Amino acid sequence: MVKESHMFRWGIIFLVIALIAAALGFGGLAGTAAGAAKIVFVVGIILFLVSLFTGRRRP
Repeated sequence: MVKESHMFRWGIIFLVIALIAAALGFGGLAGTAAGAAKIVFVVGIILFLVSLFTGRRRP
């Protein structure tokens, strides 16, 4: 009985995620979100490279 309610809860969660993704995709916000994702990706790569070179110093 517990597993059935657990699966139902996950089904509802995925339904809500799909509805939000559809609203963003069909509402015209997809281009804006993609642009923001590119900026966040580039910033993440830059921070990774900085931490790669400055974070590993010998004692």
